[in-house]
Amino acid sequence: MSNTNKEVLEKAFALGKKYEQECTGCAQTAIAAIFEALGIWNDDVFKAGSGLADGLGLTGDGSCGALVGSSMVIGYLFGRSREDFKDMYKPMKSYALVKKLHDKYVKQYGSCRCYDVQEKSLGRTFNLWDADEMKEAFKSGMMDHCSTLVGNVAKIATKIILRNGYKPPEMV
Repeated sequence: MSNTNKEVLEKAFALGKKYEQECTGCAQTAIAAIFEALGIWNDDVFKAGSGLADGLGLTGDGSCGALVGSSMVIGYLFGRSREDFKDMYKPMKSYALVKKLHDKYVKQYGSCRCYDVQEKSLGRTFNLWDADEMKEAFKSGMMDHCSTLVGNVAKIATKIILRNGYKPPEMV
């Protein structure tokens, strides 16, 4: 891997961690980190990631927002377009790349479900709609855990993106 690619990967990690700590919203923070590390931006994709934090709508009962947001970027870069909508084979590359991301995530964190990841890493789950539970989540180290997780997932997704032929604009 080139030094430039290593720098892009480290930038994805650092921005993911920073944005999750400063802004929260793991899907959007992962999207922002990957986009900025690659030197691109799409506000529609970024905005679409809103509401996907903490396992969908702060429920904990869905896939990790960082995983979903990172998958959205892969779909944006490698996915099927509207004109190919009826071609069921067009999204196969994005399916394969998102599966690769999913499999690496599950290997590292044990599950893609937010509550399962919280339980494994923090010893319990939290209802982030309850003010007292939100305070407990912060005391438990959730921000540090989740920000590192977002950085890791952003880096893994960026590596998958680069290894599969995407060239950032400044690298073309």
